Amino acid sequence: MNSNFFDLKTYFIDEKVNIFKFKNCYKVFNDKGNEVGSVNQKLTSGEKAIRLLLNKTMLPFHLEINDASGNLQASISRGWTFFMSTIRIDDAKGNTIGSIKQKFKLLKPTFKIYNKSEELVAVITGDMKAWNFQINDASDKEIGIITKKWNGALKEIFTTADKYKVDLNASFTDEFNKKVILSSAITIDMVWRESR
Repeated sequence: MNSNFFDLKTYFIDEKVNIFKFKNCYKVFNDKGNEVGSVNQKLTSGEKAIRLLLNKTMLPFHLEINDASGNLQASISRGWTFFMSTIRIDDAKGNTIGSIKQKFKLLKPTFKIYNKSEELVAVITGDMKAWNFQINDASDKEIGIITKKWNGALKEIFTTADKYKVDLNASFTDEFNKKVILSSAITIDMVWRESR
């Protein structure tokens, strides 16, 4: 990988307060509390206006993951949708590297993560309140978690409305699929929010 953003195993994602709530903006920290990047939703003026009129679950969205220097690392986007959506994951050069497919499961948000060859590489499943998610690989082995509850030194850093932690197991060494899985995990809260 030509960037060290995806080399981390733990990410703390903290929402930046947006008064008008037209778009989602998050800061990303490492386990030492250092800011390592951001996730920002990109909207045109026309898209902002449409969001006032239509149900957001139907609307397209585009999220960009940037490192601390503002360099694009990956992007996640979805077109217009009317039911279960498919979300595209692109690398910094605009090449599609994977996709997220939302699956309907009663009371449990479920997202299947595929690589660019359309092979299943992970499944992210949430609890009934969508506060905690489990990340399993294609063989159903747990490789990480996403949680909105944690203790420790970094707890005091996060003071805004929405925050969560992505933990990938140290034993997970599949570098080929790591960027797709982490891109999905880091943005899962926003994807879930835009899908309901």
